[in-house]
Amino acid sequence: MALSGPAKTVVQTVSVVILMGGLAWASVPFYDWFCRVTGFGGTPGQVAGAEGEVLDQTIKVRFDGSLNEDMPWEFKPVVNEMELRIGETGLAFYEAYNPTDHPVAGQASYNVTPYAAGAFFEKIECFCFTEQVLAPGERVQMPVSFFVDPEIVEDRDAKYVHTITLSYTFYEIDLPEDYAAPDQDSETNLN
Repeated sequence: MALSGPAKTVVQTVSVVILMGGLAWASVPFYDWFCRVTGFGGTPGQVAGAEGEVLDQTIKVRFDGSLNEDMPWEFKPVVNEMELRIGETGLAFYEAYNPTDHPVAGQASYNVTPYAAGAFFEKIECFCFTEQVLAPGERVQMPVSFFVDPEIVEDRDAKYVHTITLSYTFYEIDLPEDYAAPDQDSETNLN
């Protein structure tokens, strides 16, 4: 039975709405993947480890930490900046504290500025790759291990970058279903 007139129009309209909804839903993970692969928008890459040469040329890396407006934690970098040789592995720490009387889960989003440096800033290990749960009163130091790819000195735009800023913003997420609060009497954890 072939549709005609108003019925055909309704079916086409509903189909377009479903297609557009599906594309909108898929756009966020696709964009995230695209940014991680290309460094677009200042999104740093993730690698297994530093490989290759270490140059004599140095670069300054600044660290920034902020919270989404509803996030109850305190969050800041332990050091505000460091200078390292291009290609050398750096290790920095951020400190998070949960001042509330209940466990709070968080996830960090991140970026690198200037954007031209994003494709050359490589993370080896980072607290931002997984969700974090802090018990009431818990204070932790969370590491990020990284290096700046030596290819930055050959890039048309990025070769003029002398300072890179790594920024994190923590936002609250739902507690994992399997989360069991640690013993309230245990000592504050410093990792």
